[in-house]
Amino acid sequence: MNGGRSSVFARGEEFLRLFKRGAEFTQDLLTENERLRRRLADLEARQESAARTPHDWNKLRQELSNRIECLEEQYRSVRERLRDVEDENQSFAERYVEVEEENNALANLYVASYQLHSTLDIAEVLKIIIEIVINLIGAEVFAIHLLEEGTQRLEAVVAEGLDLSAFPVHQLGSGPLGSAVARGETKCWEATATGDLDRPLVCIPLVVQKRPIGAIAIHRLLPQKQAFSPLDHELFTMLGGHAATAIVAARLYSQSKRKLNTIQGFIDLLAR
Repeated sequence: MNGGRSSVFARGEEFLRLFKRGAEFTQDLLTENERLRRRLADLEARQESAARTPHDWNKLRQELSNRIECLEEQYRSVRERLRDVEDENQSFAERYVEVEEENNALANLYVASYQLHSTLDIAEVLKIIIEIVINLIGAEVFAIHLLEEGTQRLEAVVAEGLDLSAFPVHQLGSGPLGSAVARGETKCWEATATGDLDRPLVCIPLVVQKRPIGAIAIHRLLPQKQAFSPLDHELFTMLGGHAATAIVAARLYSQSKRKLNTIQGFIDLLAR
């Protein structure tokens, strides 16, 4: 019994060896067949090449040369078109940035104008003006001067960057700042700070119906602010009108409120 099993196993192993050798032989035949086919194709190509005459070779060389020139011309055309497209993309990107800046500028102008007219408290109005001058214009040292109608003097009422007492009093119509306020003209002098508080970088007159009520005097810009932009000049114009109107409205409201309280107090006194 065991001998029969051994015989069967031996025959099975022999069959597997034969099958494996057959598979290897078949693979060798396929490899050799592929090699012979490549060899045949190579010989046919050489024979075809050898059959060409010098005239045929010159013709082929000319055709190839013409084809190369055509491809080079197409390559140059594609490169030029690519450069044009890149220039168009660059121009579009720059214009997109400009539009974004213009939109931001308009939004900032709208927000600043809205904030100025959102309160009738004079201290709050002056605080909003300070925030606008710092955040939107980029000023580091500046003061807001208000006109005393009796004396015609422009005195600093709030300031940033220096003590309030450091800013001089200006006479309306006299000196750089007083003359600019009297004419109602926004005036820019130097691009860099001089340290002279009598001569600011910028004077923004605060005017209501052609009547001056004060000025914003900017003496030094923040380090990252190199120059004034078109948006800055729009802000100068906006502040000159809207800030002045907001200050006048807050002053009138404060005066009327004081008068109302006085009248009410007088009425209460009579009633008692």
